[in-house]
Amino acid sequence: QVQLVESGGGLVQPGGSLRLSCTTSDLIFAAYTMGWYRQAPGRQRELVATITAGGMTIYADSVKGQFTVSRDNVRNTVYLEMNSLKPEDTAVYYCYASRAFLKRTLEYWGQGTQVTVSP
Repeated sequence: QVQLVESGGGLVQPGGSLRLSCTTSDLIFAAYTMGWYRQAPGRQRELVATITAGGMTIYADSVKGQFTVSRDNVRNTVYLEMNSLKPEDTAVYYCYASRAFLKRTLEYWGQGTQVTVSP
């Protein structure tokens, strides 16, 4: 059973910062594309940012220049640095791992961590 364990969520005021972490001991971490998705109440889950095994990053337009995704393949951890947070960033943030393997796509999700941006 693969487990992705997120941490770092919480309540922050508008303009503040948070850093989310996601770690696992159950994957060949360096082989996976890692990422973050979020889901706000009443909305579909959406991509926030991903980082490939080679370090290439993709960001949603809504967070470009505001969020930074990074990975540490020694610590098997992916991070999401979130700055200048806005109330519309309030959501449950999910860690995601994916790789192609033997003509299949392996995908795993964390349990989610709540981020609330409010005065």
